[in-house]
Amino acid sequence: MATVELHDVRKTYRMGLVEVHALRGIDLSIESGEYVAIMGASGSGKSTLLNLLGCLDRPSAGMYRLGGEDISAMSDDALSDIRSRRIGFIFQSYNLIAQLSVIENIEVPLYYQGWRERDSVERATTLAEMVGLAERLTHRPSELSGGQQQRVAIARSLANDPLILLADEPTGNLDSATGRDIMHLLDRLHADGKTIIMVTHDADVGQYAERIIHLADGRIDREERPEPRERMKTS
Repeated sequence: MATVELHDVRKTYRMGLVEVHALRGIDLSIESGEYVAIMGASGSGKSTLLNLLGCLDRPSAGMYRLGGEDISAMSDDALSDIRSRRIGFIFQSYNLIAQLSVIENIEVPLYYQGWRERDSVERATTLAEMVGLAERLTHRPSELSGGQQQRVAIARSLANDPLILLADEPTGNLDSATGRDIMHLLDRLHADGKTIIMVTHDADVGQYAERIIHLADGRIDREERPEPRERMKTS
């Protein structure tokens, strides 16, 4: 069974008297452990699709299964529970809490799941070490570079051991060298078996994925599978 299944998913927004058809019948299946990039021009529907996959919104029509669970018509409370347990988010702007330290930011999802403090600190410390921030545990976001902030965000996204990782323009605010470091980190997570779905406008970034879904006018225009290439290891 696929981890992500969408069947004839449609999303329509009403703006005054005008209906905007953001998604026009998406059929998509993503297997466990796949690394998929979603690309398309502005207005193609990629952000709407990511919001649906992340349970931040629900389809106007069609069916969405996540891990075999039909979440198309779930209540807001049920969607919130799915987000906290099964989905890890990586944002372009990091979305860290300025008043919290590195370790405290990573712990946030665990706090909402009711973890004991000792276990939460241990889990967050392990994740910080994994992304190369063992020496920055007590630093706040303002004391970190952009690349380090994104590493915190990636560690936080892994805290709940999610079923899928959703990355929204993960290198959008980074210079090219730092962006490559972040993509190499995502490579490692994929090699460890994580299912990654990434939205990007950058063709070079898209090439890191196993499969690229191109959207146009709310539909899947085409798919491609980049040629396998040797991954560079980040230091």
